[in-house]
Amino acid sequence: MASQHGNGPTEEKDVAEMKKAIATGASTKEASLSALPPILCYCCASILMTVVNKFVVSGAHFSMNFLLLCIQSTVCVACVATVKKFGIISFRSFDMQDAKAWFPISFLLVTVIYTGSKSLQFLSIPVYTIFKNLTIILIAYGEVIWFGGRVTALTFVSFIFMVISSIIAAWSDVATGLSGSLPAVSTGVSLNALQTIAGAVRGLNVGYFWMFMNCLTSAAYVLAMRKRIKVTGFSDWDSMFYNNLLSIPVLAVFSIVVEDWGSENLSRNFPAETRSFLLTAIAFSGAAAVGISYTTAWCVRTTSSTTYSMVGALNKLPVAASGMLFFGDPVTFGSISAVGVGFFAGIVYAVAKNNQKKTEGRMQADAIIPLANRKP
Repeated sequence: MASQHGNGPTEEKDVAEMKKAIATGASTKEASLSALPPILCYCCASILMTVVNKFVVSGAHFSMNFLLLCIQSTVCVACVATVKKFGIISFRSFDMQDAKAWFPISFLLVTVIYTGSKSLQFLSIPVYTIFKNLTIILIAYGEVIWFGGRVTALTFVSFIFMVISSIIAAWSDVATGLSGSLPAVSTGVSLNALQTIAGAVRGLNVGYFWMFMNCLTSAAYVLAMRKRIKVTGFSDWDSMFYNNLLSIPVLAVFSIVVEDWGSENLSRNFPAETRSFLLTAIAFSGAAAVGISYTTAWCVRTTSSTTYSMVGALNKLPVAASGMLFFGDPVTFGSISAVGVGFFAGIVYAVAKNNQKKTEGRMQADAIIPLANRKP
């Protein structure tokens, strides 16, 4: 009995030390390692999705965005249902109560993808990816309001650099658009020149409007999904399945009501010479949507909604490079500077979040009182 009594405080001390180790470093290291696979997968999926969608919507007369998204969602659901049938994955069967609870999230996803595709129709990939940074700021302050998050001074500095990079990108984009509209040889102000400049400005204004709407809806979607996942207990595959299945009727109705299904418009959107290749690209993008839907839910659950959005921002360098490589987006001092400043903002943000995590870990460790020192 005496030996057992002598070992008691030692065992209690060991338990206290173990708790302290977990609070200070071990859990943080494990969390960082577990967050790496979803972050890498999300990066690859987002690059692929952006490039494929830009290719599809960059046609001169493409206007059937709802039909495009409906085909993508249908292919996505067919893919996951097939994989489930072979027993590779599992997710809960369709339930009307779950569908009602998840429908607002699916509707928000439709608005995110639609506004994103409209933005890509009018803006270059580098400008699109840089302006996605503004979503991070909205999400961060949304987390402060709804999830008790905190914005540190260094995080705020990174937000300032994000705004600066967006301003540089917009300035460069407008300057490039207007210079491309002006005649090479000055022949005075003509009606055609004014009409061309007005058309360029109108196109940019429309593009930035859709970009602004995309930032708002993206922030609302990420924050609402994080809250709803906690309520419903959905897994990653559950959220991906319901997201795409519930969006199909919404997209089909919008396509039938809003879009022109006349044979002339269909021929303009899907020209005979590129029809097969275009439909194949749309089907492929639907399969790629499985990746983006799954990795988004995986990333949000494993990290935080702000970190997920920040990963997309850091991802802008390869995404912007793909736009310049595959779509001939202008390589100017302004566009390169905007990407560089945006990338620097991402690094500052990453350092800020790392410092914040260390501080919180130390605070948790200090809050633990070793059992051996506690008063009976």
